[in-house]
Amino acid sequence: MANRALPARRYFGALVLIVAVMYGLIFLTGSDRTPQLGLDLRGGTTVTLTARTPDGQAPAPEDLELARQIIEQRVNGLGVAEAEVVTEGEANIVISVPGDDGEQARELGQTAQLRFRPVVTGPEAAAPAESTDGATPSDSATPTDGATPTDSAAPTDSAAPTDAATPTDAATTDSATPSDGAVSDPALDPDRPAVTQEEAAAQYATLTCAPEDTTSEVARPDDYVAACSEDGTQKYLLGPTIIEGTEIADASAGTQQTTGEWVVLLDFNSEGRATWAEYTAANVGTNVAFTLDGRVVSAPTIQGAINGQTTITGSFDQAGAEELANQLRYGALPLTFEQATAQSISTELGAEQLKAGLIAGAIGIALVFVYALVYYRLLGLVMIVSLLLSAVVVYASLVLLGREIGFTLSLAGIAGFIVSIGITADSFVVYFERLKDEIREGRTLRSAVPRAWVRARRTILSADAVSFLAAAILYWLAIGDVKGFAFTLGLSTVLDLVVVFLFTHPLMAVLARFRSFGSSRFSGLGQVDRSLRSAAPAVRAERELVGAGSGARASQDRSRA
Repeated sequence: MANRALPARRYFGALVLIVAVMYGLIFLTGSDRTPQLGLDLRGGTTVTLTARTPDGQAPAPEDLELARQIIEQRVNGLGVAEAEVVTEGEANIVISVPGDDGEQARELGQTAQLRFRPVVTGPEAAAPAESTDGATPSDSATPTDGATPTDSAAPTDSAAPTDAATPTDAATTDSATPSDGAVSDPALDPDRPAVTQEEAAAQYATLTCAPEDTTSEVARPDDYVAACSEDGTQKYLLGPTIIEGTEIADASAGTQQTTGEWVVLLDFNSEGRATWAEYTAANVGTNVAFTLDGRVVSAPTIQGAINGQTTITGSFDQAGAEELANQLRYGALPLTFEQATAQSISTELGAEQLKAGLIAGAIGIALVFVYALVYYRLLGLVMIVSLLLSAVVVYASLVLLGREIGFTLSLAGIAGFIVSIGITADSFVVYFERLKDEIREGRTLRSAVPRAWVRARRTILSADAVSFLAAAILYWLAIGDVKGFAFTLGLSTVLDLVVVFLFTHPLMAVLARFRSFGSSRFSGLGQVDRSLRSAAPAVRAERELVGAGSGARASQDRSRA
């Protein structure tokens, strides 16, 4: 008996070691003792941005990663605590901001591409259109911003002042002429000829800058474009791109020592600096527009060659200077994005959803417990203890995964765990029903347990393999909250195997040694039909002959001879 008990002790020892290590890591390392909750349970805002390209294809992975890094810098620049910016799938970036200040996350996703373009015509007053930021007509009609190079040039600005707080997602042009930084139309041919100045001028003549006067096309760097100011009161005809925003090294707000007025300091990388110096030297006295998502945020006049740092001056206050600096510094995304989804949940609603999820889980577990006790009796207690132990392991896994990979438990994740309760219970049902079949065939509980386990194990492994494969495929293909559901479903499936193999089966092997546990009255194994007991040997012999193979048939022939 001692020798037979040794394997069970090994299984129990392995399980105890696993649990001890997991909870040792929880209490002896780190500071978090609870799982990290998703924004839908603690409150916050989640914004999903989808990248668009002129040809409608998925963007290059390096461009998507660069865009993610730039957006993350913008988030950090706003001082948002515990925010996350991650890529998801082939073309998505997800911004997660906890708390009730989620409007900042929505604004972060509105900036797509920054380009420097020469001003061919303008600014001119657009047809009457409602201003998006409430600026007065005098604010938009009399711009005073300037760009001042560090070599004492003193340009003045011809664009509207940068008091618009939120850049728009699309340029204000119609479908005849694409606008800079708008969302792509996959039906367009990316190899089509560049938009000429005459084509853009025709569009410029009818441009009203009204909200409905928009396009879904992406202007390429070589296109001429008709664009509006941020407040929609002025329009510009712009030439092909001079410098992409990705060539900006830094931009910051500061004050001039002599006058004390707020300015924006702009630096380019080496390649951009050479291009900028060459262009400004050849175009003194002309205007250059800074376009962000197809909107002109500033259009200073060049008054001299700029070979070093560029200083943009004008009637800035601190907020306006910092806003333009952030737009120049963090608006240099290599891709155009549209806001696919945006969800904001208050902290109060998050707490209510967490409470509702826990209640739903508790009801599901309670129903399983009641069913187990009514139908399986003492075997039901084995199932209940196994489920409780599974919950202990799952909790430790959630805490450790939250620390190591930043996994957060969402409402969809709770749903995955609730579904997994049925999967885990199903493993026990398969085992117990196979055990009852062995008992009905006339075997004792002690001999039935190992035979039932061998046969039930295959079914359990097959069923859990299918569940895990489905969860893995769902996780790979899905985005958003569905990934959380798939992750928790796959995790609980793996932990189900751990509990069944290291606890439930060894426990049954130990309990089978006790005669009282094998009582049909208390064990839940059911009454054994005496007639079946008497017929069982003949049935078993016949089954053995059918499934034994040629060796058994040869033995039978010899006995007959």
